[in-house]
Amino acid sequence: MKIGFIGLGNMATAMIGGILARGLVEPEDIIGSAKTAETVKLVKEKYKITAITDNRRVAKEADVLFLAVKPVFFPEIIEEIKDVVRGETIVVSIAAGRDLAYLQEAFGRASLKLIRCMPNTPALVLEGCTGVCPGQQVTAGEIDKVMELLNAFGRAYVVPERLMDVVVGVSGSSPAYVFMFIEAMADAAVAGGMPRQQAYEFAAQAVLGSAKLVLETGLHPGQLKDMVCSPGGTTIQAVKVLEEKGFRAAVMDAMAACMEKSMEMFKR
Repeated sequence: MKIGFIGLGNMATAMIGGILARGLVEPEDIIGSAKTAETVKLVKEKYKITAITDNRRVAKEADVLFLAVKPVFFPEIIEEIKDVVRGETIVVSIAAGRDLAYLQEAFGRASLKLIRCMPNTPALVLEGCTGVCPGQQVTAGEIDKVMELLNAFGRAYVVPERLMDVVVGVSGSSPAYVFMFIEAMADAAVAGGMPRQQAYEFAAQAVLGSAKLVLETGLHPGQLKDMVCSPGGTTIQAVKVLEEKGFRAAVMDAMAACMEKSMEMFKR
């Protein structure tokens, strides 16, 4: 199986790194293209894959083709490659705002095997979360093949396309919210006298551990919160202030704005 990447930016290289780390394919089974020779050289040296500047060659050779460029570049990239993509190739888009109907229309081929997905930046440390929406032409076996690749750098879940804008809000964009939360906690720790770097480490590890508790125990987040809040203790006082400041509502409103923007992007 030959895996192709058009675009070799942070997300694509995170995916490549995860796929290789899991031993799903060998470096010679991956081919990718980038706009600049400098990027090609860096990726080739780091991952030992075939890296070139020829998008058409990647599209022609790939059995699974990841479109890993910014959504604004999709029209020109698809126009460039659409006549060399083979009928059996699975085309996987990782762009926000470009739905399956757009992709099918842009390629001009109703029979094309299309999958739309939305990974996030924690893929860079193999802890990504990816929403996956397969097109009607993709078989169950082909979906399994792509899911195995996507699970190489985190967790991947199949969702209906109507939820892809929600995926953008709850996982695609949400690392930014979490980084702000970590930064705010660290700022408070610094105000309390803790050195800055140590404050970041304490805050980040607390978030990491809390997330693992949710995933690995299966307990409701509210139940886990209650386990930390001792009667008359320090934590319940902090929770009280967060509630008074509208913490939950602020997060929900932020996500709603994010999802609304995702729905508005590239409306045809």
